[in-house]
Amino acid sequence: MPNLNKFVKIYTDGACRPNPGRGAIGIIILNEKDQELATCKKCVGKTTSNGAEYHALIQGLNSATDYCTWKAVCFSDSLVVINQLNRKWRIHNRELLELHKEVRTTAGIFKEVEYRHISSNSPYIKRADKLAKEALKEG
Repeated sequence: MPNLNKFVKIYTDGACRPNPGRGAIGIIILNEKDQELATCKKCVGKTTSNGAEYHALIQGLNSATDYCTWKAVCFSDSLVVINQLNRKWRIHNRELLELHKEVRTTAGIFKEVEYRHISSNSPYIKRADKLAKEALKEG
């Protein structure tokens, strides 16, 4: 049920083979107590590595609305995505600009959204990466 959780943590990763090529995403959603609420892995079609990272975040935000609409804290190891969303870096690529707009629209469901960069050594990012690679292999 929505809003029973104080906030959700969304860990996302994207994969692409080759780049550009077939893209896939991996997502892990946790509550504020780090209890796992959901995972997701799926192929997203032809894209780039950065595009796959954006697709993962969009899907993660959409899925997280099942558990909370107050606050989402989004974690990614993609400096490009995090710095673009935090308005530190400009967006020069048309595909990424469209995906960026979609993230902003989807994030509007929440009262507050944070975007944080995290090391690819994080256990949750490693799991999200594994899910994305599994989707590529299966898909």
